[in-house]
Amino acid sequence: MRILWRIIAGIFRGIWRLFKLVRELVITLFFAVILLFGIGVYFSFQSSHSSPASRGALLLDLQGTIVDTPATDTRFQQWGRELLGGSSRRLQENSLFDLVDALRAAKEDDNITGIVLQLNDFVSADQPSLQYIGKALAEFRDSGKPIFAVGDSYSQAQYFLASYANKIYLSPQGAVDLRGLATHRLYYKSLLEKLKVSTHIFRVGSYKSAVEPLIRDDMSPEARAADSLWLGELWQNYLSTVAANRKLSPNQLFPGAQQILRGLQAVNGDMAQYALDNKLVDALASRPEIEQALSNRFGWNKQRNAINATSIYNYRIKPKLEQPAEIGVIVANGAIMDGTQSAGNVGADTIAEQLRQARFDSKIKALVLRVNSPGGSVSASEVIRSELAALRAAGKPVVVSMGGTAASGGYWIATAADHIVASPSTLTGSIGIFGAINTFENSLESVGVYTDGVNTSPLADLSVTKTLPPEFAQMMQLSVEHGYRQFINLVATARHMDAKQVDAIAQGRVWTGREANRRGLVDQLGDFDDAVAKAAELANITQWQLAWFSTPVSMLDHFFSQLGISVNAVLPRAVLAMLPAPLASLGDEVRQQAELFQRLNDPQHRYAICLTCADVE
Repeated sequence: MRILWRIIAGIFRGIWRLFKLVRELVITLFFAVILLFGIGVYFSFQSSHSSPASRGALLLDLQGTIVDTPATDTRFQQWGRELLGGSSRRLQENSLFDLVDALRAAKEDDNITGIVLQLNDFVSADQPSLQYIGKALAEFRDSGKPIFAVGDSYSQAQYFLASYANKIYLSPQGAVDLRGLATHRLYYKSLLEKLKVSTHIFRVGSYKSAVEPLIRDDMSPEARAADSLWLGELWQNYLSTVAANRKLSPNQLFPGAQQILRGLQAVNGDMAQYALDNKLVDALASRPEIEQALSNRFGWNKQRNAINATSIYNYRIKPKLEQPAEIGVIVANGAIMDGTQSAGNVGADTIAEQLRQARFDSKIKALVLRVNSPGGSVSASEVIRSELAALRAAGKPVVVSMGGTAASGGYWIATAADHIVASPSTLTGSIGIFGAINTFENSLESVGVYTDGVNTSPLADLSVTKTLPPEFAQMMQLSVEHGYRQFINLVATARHMDAKQVDAIAQGRVWTGREANRRGLVDQLGDFDDAVAKAAELANITQWQLAWFSTPVSMLDHFFSQLGISVNAVLPRAVLAMLPAPLASLGDEVRQQAELFQRLNDPQHRYAICLTCADVE
């Protein structure tokens, strides 16, 4: 027995020593990272006062995605990527408006003699964002400065931007990967039945398909028909824009799968040669050959052994002279949730507080609300809408600028505006409401677990472990129907329409900006610049500067955000690398859907959200 206890004591002593070692290692690592963080911040701010760009090209070496509002301040992203590893660069978020401002500044900068689009690490952006960047690239090109695109291959998003170049280079082993657009979602009805999960759905709207994954194993005919229309329009918008840039017809650009197959057969499967023969690119060249051509145009920097170029991430814009009046800009980017803002979500309390600040700030003469949201909580949407209405009632014009998506709750908040501007490719509408509650009484029963107790009312007896009381189910449906009528009436009042007219184009149906404009849901087709011009017109001001409202984020929040990006960039790849590719992508899709549902926090379980609007590929 004594020997046994000695063995046990030895095991615990070993565990304790290991614990102390790990603890000391973690503490040391933490302080080392904090020290490096401080050094990074110092050099970050030092670089913000760096000298102007040297003469040469502006290198648009975009990395990651383009969004309206990055979760992490762009000042910290560059050093964070260098400090915590380059593996995170494809997860980086870039500010759409900072990028466009930089391109427009470069157009007037004598030191910038051209642009090089280097897009290998650029992942994605919604179509209106691509069009807005394309507009700035066209302005730069039309000023007489050339644009060159270089790439090993081009995805559809990369090629959209590359099409604005005067000359497109492609690697001899590369391809222009034009495929079309698609949406796909996972459906869980059979899984939930096997797990004996009871799903209770409350909804209004023939096209409100957000709950379909819980009650079906496939897409409903109504959802398929509606989504096919707007998806086809987005693809035609893509083809018409890129074809015009390349001086081709849309059919020449993308003649269809069978015609592309025949073209590839003619060149023995050489996708690069196919792209050259069909004028998708202007030249096939290796990296050294492209580098030599660009060096002939922009010169060579012997110290860096590279062409004379300034990265977009190091390019500093000269501050503009202050104007007498200000147009406030508030960005609602992400799913709309109750409470304060978090990364990737719109916090109703945060946006409401920014709107209050704008209302009481005498320098703010008008406001542009940038909406890029599929919607979310009904109560949170109403908090924002009511505060927006109060600002408008205070005599300050409100213009909504719709980004890639302004649907459901995103459209709910837009009803308080004086004027709504949408891109032709914006996804909007989706005027409908639903509620969903899952209970697990049958799941528990199957493993021999039961719930019992007493109550003073059926309405008090609510639990995910028990059958939903029929009285509560009826109340939920009544509440959802009331919310839908409220939504309809808000739209009818704002758009000067009859409630029946609104109901005919509502029912949860998604519209593109162009179709929404035809049906009276938006006032004007345009971009962010058009929204700002309209705000100035309504405020009767001729000179202004933009005042961007943002939520301050602490340095530690920036640090942990960057650390999270690095860890997420490395660990999942290491784990997923051991899985077949389809399973890896499946896991990522399940995670994204689960995270969204976990964040939904409406106190009455009522949601106005378009889930199909965010999964276009």
